[in-house]
Amino acid sequence: MARLLLFGGKGGVGKTTTSCATAVWLADAGLKVLLVSSDPAHSTSDSLDVALGPEPVEVAGVPGLYGLEMDPEAKLSNLLPKVGEAMNNMGSGGFGGLGGLGMMLDPSAKDELEDVKSDIKTADMILPGLDEALAFDELLRHMENPTWDVVVFDTAPTGHTLRFLSLPELIEAWSGRLIRLMRVSGGLRSMLFGRKESEAMKEELERFRRRVLHVRRVLSDPATSSFTLVTIPERMGVNETLRAYESLLDYNLPIGGCLVNRITPEFDHPFLQKRREQELGRIAELEASLQGVNVGQMELADTEIVGVDALREIGHLLYGEATIIDDTIGPHEVGNVLQHAIHRGMVTEMDDQHERILLHFPGLERSDLSLRSEEGILYVGVNGREQAIPTQTPVKASQVKASLEGDVLSLLVPRSASS
Repeated sequence: MARLLLFGGKGGVGKTTTSCATAVWLADAGLKVLLVSSDPAHSTSDSLDVALGPEPVEVAGVPGLYGLEMDPEAKLSNLLPKVGEAMNNMGSGGFGGLGGLGMMLDPSAKDELEDVKSDIKTADMILPGLDEALAFDELLRHMENPTWDVVVFDTAPTGHTLRFLSLPELIEAWSGRLIRLMRVSGGLRSMLFGRKESEAMKEELERFRRRVLHVRRVLSDPATSSFTLVTIPERMGVNETLRAYESLLDYNLPIGGCLVNRITPEFDHPFLQKRREQELGRIAELEASLQGVNVGQMELADTEIVGVDALREIGHLLYGEATIIDDTIGPHEVGNVLQHAIHRGMVTEMDDQHERILLHFPGLERSDLSLRSEEGILYVGVNGREQAIPTQTPVKASQVKASLEGDVLSLLVPRSASS
C-alpha cells in the first residue's frame, strides 16, 4: 500500500504548491508518485502547468510522477444505483402520489412517509460529505495499487476532509431511515420495491458503509497516512489551523507537520520589519499550541510558483537536495523544513530460482487477504478489492508462497512453471 501524504488548510494558503512541490521532490528521489487533487478549480493542473484528468497522467519532465484530478460529482450517478433508481421511482408516483395505494395506510404511516421523504432527499442523493466519501474511496483504490510508492493528496479545504470523517455515522442514520421506510408496511414495501429490490438496496448501502469505514481506518493509521497542515502567518490562518488541529486530534488523524507559508522576508524597511515581526509572533503562537508538531517556515517567493522547475526549487527548500532513496521497503526519513517517513509500495528481489515480491500492507490481517491467478496474472486482494501484481513470468497462485511479517507481505514466485 502506498504511503498517503495529505496536505490541507483553508483556501489560498499554498497547499497546492506545497503538495505539488512535495510530489516532484519525491519523484526526483526515485519513487513512483501519484499526485491527486479533489479541487474542482483544477489548481493542481495550473500549478504543474499540465492538463490532468480523472485518470493518472505522466507529468512531463518528472520521471515517476503522475497526476490526476478527481471529479466526485461525475461518480454520483454510479453510486448506490439501486437506491437512487428505486427512490426516484417512488418520487414520481410514490410519496406525493400514493393514489389508491395511500388508502391502504393509516394516517400515521402516511405521515411517516412524508417525514422520511423530507429528511433524506434521496432523489438527489444529498448527503453531507458524500462527495468527499467518493474522493477518499477513489483515493484508497490508488493507495492499494502496489505500483505506487507514495500518493500525495492535495485536499479540498480542511472542513471538507473533516466532514467526510463523520460520514459513516451519517450513512448509518440515513440508511436506517430508508430501511424504516421499507418497513412501514410489508405490503407497501413489496409493491413499491419488490422483495429482491429492497434487499439489494440494503446490501448496497451496507457495502458502501463498510468501504467508508475502511477508508477512515486507513486515514487514521500513522503507518499509512500523514496530514500536513498548511497555513499563513495571519490571524485567520492561525485560527483555522488550530481548529483543524483539534479536529484532527478528535478523529485520531496522524499529524505529520505544519507549514507556515508566505512569511515576509527580512528587509531593512520599517513597514516590512513590522509586518515580519507580527508574523513571527503568529508563528510562535502556533508552535506553542501545536504540541509535538514540527512547524516549518517558508518565506514569500519573489515570483509566482508555476511549472515544474519552480516547484522543484520549492521542493529543495522544503526537503533539501533530492537524492535517490534506498531500494528497500523502508521507512525512509526525508526532509528538513517538512519531514515525512516514506515507504516503497513494492520491492522485487530476484535470484536464479525465484522472484521475491515484497508489498507494504500496514495493518493487514490474514483474513483480509486473498490471492489468485488468471491467465498467468497474479492478483492480490485486500478487503475484497484486487490488484494485479506485475511479475517477470506467468504465475499460478497455487505455486506462490505467501507470508505476512509485520507490515510486509512476501510473495515467493517461481521463475518458471516447471519450478
